[in-house]
Amino acid sequence: MNRIKIAIAGVGNCASSLVQGIHYYQDKKREDAIGLMHWEIGGFKPGDIETVAAFDINKRKVGKDVTEAIFAPPNCTTVFCDNLPASGVNVHMGPILDGFSSHMREYEDKYTFVPANLPELDQTEIVRILNDSGAEILLNFMPVGSEQAACFYAECALEAGIAFINNIPVFIASNPYWAKRFADKNLPLIGDDIKSQLGATITHRVLMDLFKKRGVKLERTYQLNTGGNTDFLNMLNQHRLKSKKESKTEAVQSVTASRLNNENIHIGPSDYVPWQKDNKVCFIRMEGKLFGDVAMDLELRLSVEDSPNSAGVAIDAIRCAKLASDCALGGVLEAPSAYFCKHPPRQFTDDQAFQMIENFIAKDKPNEQRHL
Repeated sequence: MNRIKIAIAGVGNCASSLVQGIHYYQDKKREDAIGLMHWEIGGFKPGDIETVAAFDINKRKVGKDVTEAIFAPPNCTTVFCDNLPASGVNVHMGPILDGFSSHMREYEDKYTFVPANLPELDQTEIVRILNDSGAEILLNFMPVGSEQAACFYAECALEAGIAFINNIPVFIASNPYWAKRFADKNLPLIGDDIKSQLGATITHRVLMDLFKKRGVKLERTYQLNTGGNTDFLNMLNQHRLKSKKESKTEAVQSVTASRLNNENIHIGPSDYVPWQKDNKVCFIRMEGKLFGDVAMDLELRLSVEDSPNSAGVAIDAIRCAKLASDCALGGVLEAPSAYFCKHPPRQFTDDQAFQMIENFIAKDKPNEQRHL
């Protein structure tokens, strides 16, 4: 049976939900498959994806089978598919670089992040593993702020000659330097910073678009997020937050009727609450003026399990990357990047991006120029 072979850099909560989801949907039928945006893309169903290589630096995960490592602390996402069979794929020790923030050592034991005391693989060794495993796509699930690590794994994908999906807010696909290098090698690239299936950013964007379409003048807005997973713990280091705030803010600014001044928009992670675990709580407030210059405001609270929310999008991004590879389409995939990511090279409205991705998937040989 033809399968999509993926490699994962960063075996955290998002990787856990993705691997669980691949197994969860294997025995499902289309009519029973709840929670998918697309049942089939390019002839591939969710269960047709296979993890063939994985990299991490956490001592609780390195050396373990992937289907065991995804449940190791400090991973804390919902377990919706347990008793997974061993994959036969052990997690390799990657380079540490800037893949974790030192303040994470200071928290309670189950949240402590300690790198494995093992030799770090270099680029040549990782490329060899990717090639030997038959990986076709490398997914970057490094923590927020891992600029060096993201660039390292993008370089590995280029050297190995495989597609790259950048799920974090380090700018790879939206950086002309990287975009050109993937285009020159005709390798698919999707990024940057994966949206959730129904999360804070997509909800905020839809509300912004609603204000615009209904003639309401938006004057100020905020989006505050709290969570208790290692991503929120990592982001207590304000230095690592810069690209995340930029990515989320631009995703919302791009759909406003007119851009808000910086003092009138605040979007970003707010605090780490350990007992929330992988549950993210989002608070959105929007203030504006409607008919007769009369003031109004809207407040919304959204509670979601963060990592399955991400995996619901990643599972489509993987199949779109495979579809592009099969059609010899390389460089930044504009339709998947626009629909699946917060910070694509070019922002589109959600209605435009939805139509673009549907057209992309429907084509036997997708040609993105048709979607512009």
